[in-house]
Amino acid sequence: MAEQQFNAPARAQYGIRRTPSGVHKVTEHQDPGYTIVGNHLTQHRSLSGLAIGLAAHIQSLPEGAPVDIRTLAKRFPEGRDRIAAALRELEAYGYLERVRRRTDDGRVVTLTLSYNNPQATRARRAREAAEEAKRRTATEPPRPSPDPAPVRQPPQPSPAAQPSSAPQLPEPATRAHHPPAAALLANLRRDDPRLLLSVRDIQRLTPPVAAWLERGATPDAVRSALTTGLPATLRHPAALLAHRLTELLPPPLPAASPAAPTRARPSPLQTCDGCDRAFRAPAPGRCRDCRHPAAAEQGAA
Repeated sequence: MAEQQFNAPARAQYGIRRTPSGVHKVTEHQDPGYTIVGNHLTQHRSLSGLAIGLAAHIQSLPEGAPVDIRTLAKRFPEGRDRIAAALRELEAYGYLERVRRRTDDGRVVTLTLSYNNPQATRARRAREAAEEAKRRTATEPPRPSPDPAPVRQPPQPSPAAQPSSAPQLPEPATRAHHPPAAALLANLRRDDPRLLLSVRDIQRLTPPVAAWLERGATPDAVRSALTTGLPATLRHPAALLAHRLTELLPPPLPAASPAAPTRARPSPLQTCDGCDRAFRAPAPGRCRDCRHPAAAEQGAA
């Protein structure tokens, strides 16, 4: 009897378990030149696949590499519009930040900051700010300050007056204004560091901000309504923003009224060149009787 031969290698050679479906990972040792990407990005439930891919690609680039829309559109086939929308997603969720800086020779350039773990960066900056404030408090002597003049502040939520259920936040009719609304909320920390919102808070407050934009409010007007007259002690910024977005919601723009029908103006008075009688006509000339004398004589008879 001939010896039995197997054409296919053993199952254990590929490390495949006895699982009927699902992903099967084949892991090999990688040479230097790889990028570590967290699952909080690769498994993000709100980012699109293109945004996740761009974030991983940008993380793999060396320092100073160009990541503008034109350069990325040459590298990937999706086109400028889709790449620009994906970059705005990454900005809204804190994975990307584009700031403008002035160089020594006076030029204004765009600096792109790529965060591999935005939540950890926010937590670290908050700890550093707290430690710096604590250090200043310990080193600076107390100074008496005059009582400031009372400042009228916009209405704020009162714990005693809160109903048993949270107020219903306004909702827009469409999702057209969601990307700029999310970017506006993510950038509030530039106006006041205390308005540093979490990803969950941005997702919850994006619809009411979009409702403001849908009703004709400009981004500057929305930002002013949310950041003006903040209290000295701000413990729950997301709750305060939700209250203002609900209580200060502007009314919808009124529908444009149809134009009133214009009444035709009568022709100006002219002097007849034949009989000097006054008659109305758009241009000088003869009156009807002088232009048609036979008809005028029959009418007189």
